[in-house]
Amino acid sequence: MVKLGQNFLADPNLLEAIVRDSGLTSDDVVLEVGAGEGVLTERLSDVAAHVHVIELDRGLEPGLTAVMARPNVNLIWADAVKFDFASLDPAPTAMVANLPYSVATPVIMETAFALPGIRHWNVMVQKEIGDRLRAGPGTKTYGAPSVLIQLTGEVRQVRKVSRTVFRPQPRVDSAIIKIRRTGPAPDEATRKLVRAGFAHRRKAMARSVDLAIPGSLKAVREALEAAGIDPGIRAEALSPDQFAKLAGMIEPGTDDQR
Repeated sequence: MVKLGQNFLADPNLLEAIVRDSGLTSDDVVLEVGAGEGVLTERLSDVAAHVHVIELDRGLEPGLTAVMARPNVNLIWADAVKFDFASLDPAPTAMVANLPYSVATPVIMETAFALPGIRHWNVMVQKEIGDRLRAGPGTKTYGAPSVLIQLTGEVRQVRKVSRTVFRPQPRVDSAIIKIRRTGPAPDEATRKLVRAGFAHRRKAMARSVDLAIPGSLKAVREALEAAGIDPGIRAEALSPDQFAKLAGMIEPGTDDQR
């Protein structure tokens, strides 16, 4: 299981706290990624109308028999990184999970993009990942994931989690973060600009975008100037809102379109 990035929660009090903090109601459709031994799944199915669970490791199947038998649990054997979340029916309204460390960031990002009906996430992640998602401009951990998820919702750390509550015990600290959706996820143009802007962190924003999307240099520089921003600024100094504004002003890849 360590190979697949899963560490099982062994503290029932923490499991109860995760469900309580999530604020689920009897109308919610929950998405859980990483079933583990099914202990969180059981608690979620006691509260929510429906629970979709995505698990990669078929070796866990014998221990999940009771969970699979629950009428409101849909257990899907799949790789969450490659899974089409938009295919889930009914569509999730919340995500609650002890996320495998190795897939936490891409899974959170993709669910934000593909599942507009999710109103909030309450997920256990490596503390470093949580810090990155809620980082502000000008900090070392601020990057494309920070910008894109903060354009989707408000991110806060609910609680720190000791590594001693896991089995096997990981070498890193964990945290429970909550994301409350405040609007639609960034569109494709914004995602493209943000990722290109951080592709070469040591270079100016415009130059980084141009290296990632050749032919964009003039358009990005002119957009920065039109927005009253130093054209030599680095991506790490721009706020999420500034990125969104710039994306609406330019179309990376052409030098004459703004």
